[in-house]
Amino acid sequence: MEKNDLVLFYHSVTDKCVVGLACVENAAYPDPTADDGDWSCVDIVPVRAFPKHVSLDQIKRDPLLKELPLVRQARLSVMPIEGTQFARICKLGQVDL
Repeated sequence: MEKNDLVLFYHSVTDKCVVGLACVENAAYPDPTADDGDWSCVDIVPVRAFPKHVSLDQIKRDPLLKELPLVRQARLSVMPIEGTQFARICKLGQVDL
């Protein structure tokens, strides 16, 4: 993740839905809370809440989105997403890019 990248903000515990857009404020750096391993973190700032949350069930049913890593590997925290998929989730969330 690089500075100024837009990211989708996903509630993974209770709601299981995309709730908004955020922006990477600083490029990835070593996680100061990690005791071992190659852990990184980024600072993000909110950009915009989605007027309509996009649920995991919606994502699974959408032909363009059903192959996202989120669907195949539910325990991922951060994952890449193609531009067309990003735009589709924004459209489902009623946000114009």
